[in-house]
Amino acid sequence: MILWKYTVEPSRIPGAGKGLFLAEPVPAGRVLIAPDRIDRLHPLREKLAFAPGSIEDDSSVCWFEDWFTTCPDWPDECYVNHSFAPNSIWHLGFLFSGRDLAPGDELTMDYRLVVGEGEAMPFRDAETGREIIGLPWREKFESSARRLLELVPERLR
Repeated sequence: MILWKYTVEPSRIPGAGKGLFLAEPVPAGRVLIAPDRIDRLHPLREKLAFAPGSIEDDSSVCWFEDWFTTCPDWPDECYVNHSFAPNSIWHLGFLFSGRDLAPGDELTMDYRLVVGEGEAMPFRDAETGREIIGLPWREKFESSARRLLELVPERLR
């Protein structure tokens, strides 16, 4: 569920197709997207049984450890594109604003946090040409938690 006003338009990222653009300002550290309509989680062994290129395989998202969800209905949340320097932070199924965001900003996230460990995306990063390969669970969790903690005002730590 996208919690802020937005539009889906052609992405500014070469080859990305559509992108999700904010229609209102969002302060750093706020939840942008929250889990919604998730009916089940799949362990890695079930995810690996999906046929390569199938809708289930293409729409799978790693939530935590070796557990995945699928979104075969392709909700608008799927239009958040990849960046190695994203403006949002994926953490345990939530997407947070990684900085103050303005109307017209295209939401980006690091796909290495949502694919399985060692899994390569079928495309490369548009800006750098680097492969996008899923990180180990501990690294995913620690990096996103660290980034979120940095957004918490000093007075609340």
